[in-house]
Amino acid sequence: MGQEVESRVFTREDRTRYRSKVRRCLDVFERMLGEARFEEGKPSTGLEIEFNLIDEHGDPALKNAEVLEVIADPDFQTELGQFNLEINVPPRRLSGGGFTGFEEDVRASLNAAEAQASRVGAHLLMVGILPTLSPGHMTASTLSPNPRYALLSEQILAARGEDIVISIDGVDRLQTTTDSIIPEAACTSTQLHLQAGPDEFADYWNAAQAIAGVQLAVGANSPFLLGKELWRETRVALFEQATDTRYEELKAQGVRPRVWFGERWITSIFDLFEENVRYFPALLPITEQEDPVEVLERGDTPALAELRLHNGTIYRWNRPIYDVVHERPHLRVENRVLPAGPTMVDTMANAAFYFGLVHALAASERPVWSQMSFSAAEENFHVAARQGIDAPLYWPGLGTVPANELILRRLLPLAYEGLDACGTVPAERDRLLGVIEQRCLLVRNGASWQSECFHKVFDAGAGARFDALRTMVRRYSDHMHSNQPVHSWPR
Repeated sequence: MGQEVESRVFTREDRTRYRSKVRRCLDVFERMLGEARFEEGKPSTGLEIEFNLIDEHGDPALKNAEVLEVIADPDFQTELGQFNLEINVPPRRLSGGGFTGFEEDVRASLNAAEAQASRVGAHLLMVGILPTLSPGHMTASTLSPNPRYALLSEQILAARGEDIVISIDGVDRLQTTTDSIIPEAACTSTQLHLQAGPDEFADYWNAAQAIAGVQLAVGANSPFLLGKELWRETRVALFEQATDTRYEELKAQGVRPRVWFGERWITSIFDLFEENVRYFPALLPITEQEDPVEVLERGDTPALAELRLHNGTIYRWNRPIYDVVHERPHLRVENRVLPAGPTMVDTMANAAFYFGLVHALAASERPVWSQMSFSAAEENFHVAARQGIDAPLYWPGLGTVPANELILRRLLPLAYEGLDACGTVPAERDRLLGVIEQRCLLVRNGASWQSECFHKVFDAGAGARFDALRTMVRRYSDHMHSNQPVHSWPR
């Protein structure tokens, strides 16, 4: 969830003041990087998971305010749509049973939350896009009653100057328009955080970008939107379009989108924040009283609030994070590639694969990004979003090969090495990476299970299309609560 803001109208003076303040923050950030003011030597990982809420039929339940009230757990927060929630999991180290700790803590929180949510007729579901969302849910009335969301929607529509068009060609074709950013709420993700020092940040970010397509291929879990079967990870296309501030003429001019893969490998985290300031106008030009120069010069840590707020309105798939905890600044890579679900064991398997592989690639003497063009990494990303685990992906030394073959032959062994270097318990490592291995051997992930289950029900003539989707969602929910990995689910 983003930074809280109040509803307001922005003036030309607000925008001028904000631009000046953001650039002042950027100058201070550059000084901090040069003066080695960041916490290092204590790498930790974090986790955020977004959920959908459903009723007993498998339809969206617009009850996040009621559910949050009965859960009464500060780790759960509101999200963009009334059918969304998010849990923020406290960070921990990967050594000494870190993955098991994550899994046990989140499962305990989810079980408790599910028990409370059921009291108000709602149930939690981890999935990239809720298949039973219908066009009737894609209206501004389903936004959560948080001033930030209404304000952000207003500003994106004002910058665009016209309604948002959603156009996705997949197995089926979807064409629709909307007068708010509510379609973004359909995109529910798992976000993985990895703390890194200034000197190593670029290596971790480049590594994360290089494997983004691989993550999507093995973890795809969003094949349906508004009753249509589209991409295996439709969330990517939907998110790119739902927050696009560009009208057609700006796209033709090559103006960069706010949901952005990027365009080059980097040498410093500063490259990313500098691109943010250079290329993107403010959506929420809100300034704070703090003078970051004054704070830095007296030896304290500046919040850099304007720089962080601006960064939060540019939706990179691997976002750079500057944060301050206990008055100590640190840096993180926020990996936003993966969808939510299907189960906690699948989520932790995806996380283990990502953390292990990124660690191994970042430590490589000959980095993969020195052998691979950035455009090839971006092409992998979008091909994997379309085709999922069946995608052909490019990798240096192998050429273009099936995603499951690339993972089995080349990348799983690297993930094992990376987790060993992090001090991961061997049994934990083997269990979680074994899930990834089985998905690849069986060529089955969340997206393929959803598609197969839907067609089995629908093609048998069991009612209308949305009836089949509801049946599939109820089965998915039952399997999710079993916490058995998706490759083992019966259809």
